[in-house]
Order: sequence, then structure tokens, then C-alpha cells
Amino acid sequence: MTDLVQLSKDKNVAIITINNPPVNALSPAVAQGIAQAIEQAGKDDGTKAVVLIGGGRTFIAGADIKEFGKITSGKSQRGAGLLPLLLQIEDVRKPVVVAIHGSAFGGGLELAMAGHFRVAAPNAQLGQPEVKLGIIPGAGGTQRLPRLVGVAKAVEMCAEGNPITAQEALRLGLVDHLIEGDLLPGAIAFSREIVGKPALKTRERNDKLGTPSQNSPVFAAAREKAHTKQRGMMAPLAAIDAVEAATRLSFEEGCQVERQLFDKCLFSDQSKALIHAFFGEREVAKIPDVPKETPTLPVNSVAVVGAGTMGGGIAMVFANAGISVLLKEADQPALDRGLANIHKNYQSSVKRGRLTEQSVNERLKLIKPTLSFDDFGKVDMVVEAVFEGMALKKEIFGQLDRVCRPGAILASNTSTLDIDEIASATSRPGAVIGTHFFSPANIMRLLEIVRGQASGKEVIAACMQLSKKLGKVGVLVGNCRGFVGNRMFGPYRREAQFLVEEGATIESVDKALFDFGMAMGPMATGDLAGLDVGWRIRKEYRHLEKPGVRQPFAEDRLCELGRYGQKTGAGWYKYDENRRAIPDPEVNDLVREWAAEAGIAQRKLSSEEIVDRCIYALVNEGARILDEGFALRAVDIDIIYLNGYGFPAYRGGPMWYADTVGLDKVYRRISEFHQQHGELWEPAPLLKRLAQEGKTFAELNREQAVVA
Repeated sequence: MTDLVQLSKDKNVAIITINNPPVNALSPAVAQGIAQAIEQAGKDDGTKAVVLIGGGRTFIAGADIKEFGKITSGKSQRGAGLLPLLLQIEDVRKPVVVAIHGSAFGGGLELAMAGHFRVAAPNAQLGQPEVKLGIIPGAGGTQRLPRLVGVAKAVEMCAEGNPITAQEALRLGLVDHLIEGDLLPGAIAFSREIVGKPALKTRERNDKLGTPSQNSPVFAAAREKAHTKQRGMMAPLAAIDAVEAATRLSFEEGCQVERQLFDKCLFSDQSKALIHAFFGEREVAKIPDVPKETPTLPVNSVAVVGAGTMGGGIAMVFANAGISVLLKEADQPALDRGLANIHKNYQSSVKRGRLTEQSVNERLKLIKPTLSFDDFGKVDMVVEAVFEGMALKKEIFGQLDRVCRPGAILASNTSTLDIDEIASATSRPGAVIGTHFFSPANIMRLLEIVRGQASGKEVIAACMQLSKKLGKVGVLVGNCRGFVGNRMFGPYRREAQFLVEEGATIESVDKALFDFGMAMGPMATGDLAGLDVGWRIRKEYRHLEKPGVRQPFAEDRLCELGRYGQKTGAGWYKYDENRRAIPDPEVNDLVREWAAEAGIAQRKLSSEEIVDRCIYALVNEGARILDEGFALRAVDIDIIYLNGYGFPAYRGGPMWYADTVGLDKVYRRISEFHQQHGELWEPAPLLKRLAQEGKTFAELNREQAVVA
């Protein structure tokens, strides 16, 4: 045994307890400890049954993900993995009862399935989420799961990676019994009941594997769904192939197929990118000068100023987290419209089965509409969510300064405006911070937390902590025009417009970026957000533009024609009553006319150039932001783009993607664009330096972590 695994006895029942906090990750040392304990219990004549249980708050939440990086970097050998241990558990001549609480995910569920019986606490969750890391189960999970739950459910669990509840696991046959109350005594009692009864080996169960004719439509539907819902990802298709192998081959042969597919996925760029994103979400929570022990201000009640699309969505976010919300508007009609939209959004969730009527009613009770600032003195935090205009925002913050209590957090949901200038309208700039929610706020996971020069550390710590409570990924960014996400998005959409002005069709630009993996093309994205939003911001900042430097003009011209996008039924595209995009040849013709008037030569553009110009514009601006200190780390930029801008997760974010291409290649391509298109493409100094030194943004992350 190791220190991570303990063996004890309760009369004739051996108890193997895993203690590898916080989540009992299935590291090599844990596996070794379990193997030794199983062997010892198997040899003990006084032991009639074995209970395998996790100590602490969970069973086993998965393998130690850091081990995957060691294997792909050559620092560790792949070895036989968990398979020998799982065969050892199945082959022991005493019934092994696996007791599950918390979560049994990944390798944890694979281990549990090797037991002869499984019992679970009613609130336990079970799943094979490996696909979300770009891999598949690698220790017989794709072979044992269909033998327990049937082929269709096994395909779904392995290809989509979503967990199931203990109740569903019981219904499917993955769990044999639910235990109310204390799990360990219940598991011991259950193990005594089954002593002497047949203890079936999971690998020998074949009654749920179906026939080829039964399974063929299941696999076809799963592949079609994966191509649509997990576009561009290889792991879901590999998982389907592995489960199919379980239905066609012996267990041993199926495990060989699974191993080959697992290795192919593990060593892929996709898996490395998704593992980077997994650790990145944890890394962005670390702020070097705001340590964990920083006191935080409690946020138990909030007020939201503005009940429009953003304000209403933000109110829902707080209500969903159980936090009471005052929702203020300037007049009753605007307030009524905002409340109607909130009701409509909640009813949509009820129709889709995501929420019950009861839970919606509970949330709606937490949202209190108001037309005045009268009760603002009672709240812990205010989020201002009016439209992007500095004069209006400063006026509101002046009022908040007068009515809010000392210690209240004053936050602006601005997406581009200067937090320090907003804070200057108050007598307490240390209480002011930016909380840039992404639209729709009640759905999007990203929350940019914008640090002003005076923002207090307690305020920053409170907002970072609050982001978790709200179910958001909070990323701290500096105060510059557009912060991180929108500052980078400007050059991305600038190049998309330039490409259209130079001869690419609107549809070809969107298709090239969609095929790259973006959730939407840049023109369709503009139509969704509202072209007038960017138009208004550009007009606000027009005085800052450098004279003589080319700026895109087509989108502003569309706005002058009243084509704001989906909201007006026409933008870059036309839209039907269901807001479905329809290509509009008239717009392509208009852009050609405008380009001719401006003397812009027309040419054919390849999808490769379209992708390079748009994506490398992101990378170049990201490198500049990083060098200027407005993003703490390259991984912070990646997490922002994966969670807020539809960048494909399997490419790891723009900075990680640039690393995979090679920064020397990216730098050379940007230098070409610099020569062809002028100063907007001047390579960022940091990118140039890293390329010349043969380094990567990922290495820069590690260097900064050591310094911090």
C-alpha cells in the first residue's frame, strides 16, 4: 500500500479507501496502492467481500491529467495503464463492491466498472468526460460501459462526455443500489448481502451489446450528431469507433482498438489544446498581486441599472445564482419590456427542459423592478448596463456615488470604455471596476473583469470569487480601449471587412473562418451583435484614428442604409422571420461599387489568406496586449477567446494556435502582410522577439508563473 490508499477491515469485509485529495485523482501511485490492497484482501481467508471507496468529498474524479502531458512530452512512458489493475479487480475471487459518492468520472468510472457491484449515494454523478480533453476512455471504458448500459447510452456518454445522475445510472444498470444516509456502512451492509451470490465480471457480460442491424442506425446517428455538434473534433468520432469495436470484437480485441484510438487522440494537437484550455481555466483565477488570502467583500444583493438586452441578462445571471436583484430602468415602458424579455427567456428554458416552472418562479421572485435609486443604499454591488456612451455612464456613476453605501462595489458592464474615466465621476475610484459580461449574458461563460488604476484588491478578489458563484469564467484584464477581447476583435473584423472590400464575397469570408472552426463567421457575428453597436463605438473614438491609415468603411455604409443586422432584418445578410441568414447579392454589389469609388483593386482571395489575415490579426494584437501588460498571461487571452468569441476549443485559443503553427512562421506571414498592407500589420515586438529566440507563448506563460 501507499500513503494514498488504506486497507482496513470491518469483521469479514475489507475496506479499501482512496485518500488523494482534493479529487482522489487516479495517479500511478493510487493505482499501485489499490493493486496491493486488492491482492492482500484476496489472499485473506477471513475476508468475504471488499468495499472500494473514496475518502473525502468524492470517489475518483478522473485520472491525473498532468500525466498525459508527461507522456506526450516523453517525460513518462505510456505503459500498460490501468487495464492490468482493472482485470485484477475483476478476477479477484471475492465480490468487490465499489461505493460511489461525489463523482466517478473518467478513469474513476472505468475503475468502478471493473467492480462486481456498484452502489452510490443519491447525489453522485457518473461519466466518461475524456472527450472534452480531446481523448477517449483508455482503460476499457468504451468496452465495459456498453456491456452495462447498452450501446446507445454508452455511445452518448463516451462521445458527448456529459455525466449522468445516480438515479439514471441505477435505471440503466450502471449502479446496482442507491444508499441513503452514510455510504460506507450502507456499502458494507450491501456487500454482506451479496456474499455467496454470483459475482459477474463486467467484461464477460454481452447481453446488452445488441446485433449489427440494431446497432448500425445508432452509430450512424451518433456520427452525424458529432459532425454537427462537435464540428472538427476527432475524439467524439474515435469514441464512437471504440464503442462499435466492443460490439464486433472480443473484449481483449476491443481493448486493443481502444488503446490505438486513445494513443492517436492523446498525441494529437487537439488533445494538447484542450488540455491547455482545461488547465488554463484554473490558471486565470490566479492573480499575482491579489493572493488567495486577500479579504473579499460579500456580494449577497445587487442592483442592475438598465433592463435592456444586457441588463436583463445580467439580472438573470444573479437570480440564477440565488442573489436578489434590483432591476432599474428610466421609465415604466422600458422596464416592462425588460421584464417581458426576462420572462420570455425563462420560458424558453422551461420549453427546452432546462428549468422547471417552480425554479423559474423562484428566480423571478429574486428580481425586483424599480424606477428609482431609493433602495440602492442597501445593496452590496451595482452593475451598470446602459448603452455605450461615456457621458451617460459618468452621470450614472455620479448618482451611484451619492446613493450607495460605503463598501459597495460599483461595476460597469462597458465593453470598450475607459474604466478610470468612469471612476473619476465618483469620490471612491477604488470601489469601481469593470464587469464585462458577454451577450447573451445568461448563457455566455466569459466575464472580463476590468481593473482600473485605482480598483481595490478586495474589490478585484470579490469579483473573481463572484464569477465562480455565477458560473462564469472570470478573467482579469487591464484598462485599455476594448480591454482584451474586443481590442483583439477589432483587427479581426477589420481584416474581414478589408477582404470583402478587396474582392472576397461575404459568404466566402464567413465560410473560411467557419471551416477553420469559429462558431460563426465574422460578418454573421456582426449581424448577430448589431452592426450599429460597433458603428456607435467607432464614431465615439473617431478622433483617435490616425489620419491617412486605411480604415474599413463598408459596415458604416450599411448602417447608414439602416442595415443593422438581424434586429432590422438586414445587415451583411438578409434575414427571414426566424432570423435565418440569406445571402444578399445586393450587398456584394454595393461593396464592389464602394470599393471602385475608393480605388481599391479587386482580386480573388483564397480561403488560406482569409484565415491567415483574420486569425493572425488576432495573434498580433494579442502579443501587443501581452507586452503592454493588459493581459496577465497568454493563456488568459486564450481563455477569453475560447469562452467569449467562439474560437474552436480544439485549437486552444489564438495564442496557443500560433504556437502550434510555429511563431517563426506566423511572424514571417505577418511581415509579408506588413509589406503588402502597411502599418496596421507592423509585427508586435513580443512576437518578433519570441520568433527570433525560437520560443513560444506557452513558454512565456511558464516563465511568468515562475516569476509570480
